[in-house]
Amino acid sequence: MNMGNVDRFNRRINYLRVAITDRCNLRCFYCMPHKGVAQYARSEILSYEEILRIVQTATEIGFNKVRLTGGEPLVRRDVHELVQQLASTPEIEDLAMTTNGVLLDQMAEGLFNAGLKRINISLDTLNPIKFYKITRSDKFKTVWKSISKAESTGFAPIKINVVVMRGVNDDEIGAFARLSLDKPYAIRFIEYMPIGCDNDWRPERFMSVSEIKAQVETILPLQPVPRTRVDGPAERYRFDSARGEIGFIGAISRHFCHSCNRLRLTPDGALRPCLMSDEEIDVKTPLRKGCTAQDLEALFHHAIALKPRRPPIPLSNDMGSGRMMSRIGG
Repeated sequence: MNMGNVDRFNRRINYLRVAITDRCNLRCFYCMPHKGVAQYARSEILSYEEILRIVQTATEIGFNKVRLTGGEPLVRRDVHELVQQLASTPEIEDLAMTTNGVLLDQMAEGLFNAGLKRINISLDTLNPIKFYKITRSDKFKTVWKSISKAESTGFAPIKINVVVMRGVNDDEIGAFARLSLDKPYAIRFIEYMPIGCDNDWRPERFMSVSEIKAQVETILPLQPVPRTRVDGPAERYRFDSARGEIGFIGAISRHFCHSCNRLRLTPDGALRPCLMSDEEIDVKTPLRKGCTAQDLEALFHHAIALKPRRPPIPLSNDMGSGRMMSRIGG
């Protein structure tokens, strides 16, 4: 394995999150406004061929984990073809996707057969009325059906991402945690982060993972789950004899910058060294001008060199980002 992708803080950078579109079929209030969302022209978005070339370059310097995100990745046409190409790349040991689940019910089998085996489904409430308020859509039943479909299709693990917001869905922490008792789901409680513009961030909605975990522990004692080589930043636990597990991701209160191993590729072809920083490296322009494989490698090394030890993480909505979260990539 090429180990040339170790940054100046001795972190091995081996994980590329690829946002394949800025488009989304939901309008979650903490991600984008309800109306007036400007979208990239098709020509501004990386083609699948360009994505594959960039990913191939990444694997040649030691990246072995790839996650497809958006926007909503399943709204992009023929996404299973991209999945198939990535899944057949020997150097990629871990291929996953994050989706809102709206289209997953009808696409699960095709994606699974194409080689996708791990999936995260974003779902912040188990209440259809509240789902509408959060997402501005009435697709709760569709998403819940998609979760069941993913389970029956064979996806494992199935992770359910829950962004916890005080006064919005914190009263459902127990209900989500109890899902792990009977279902083989990995519930991931995620701190609400002030990322991107138009995110409707409100400090009073922030709830730390310590508070979230304390609520979960009122149900049953939590047992730590041993970490594996493909683990992300979640602190993993389970209830005794539970089929699933529970994780806590404290990007604000328990930042994991010291172990961050990722770069992000935006839909319009920029490498983003840090989610919390607007510093980016343009990859699309050199690529379309005919750059060599060595040139692309140099751009990756530049992005890796720019990764900060830890960016400032203010609890405010003035992160200075000119991008909505859907244009950064989840």
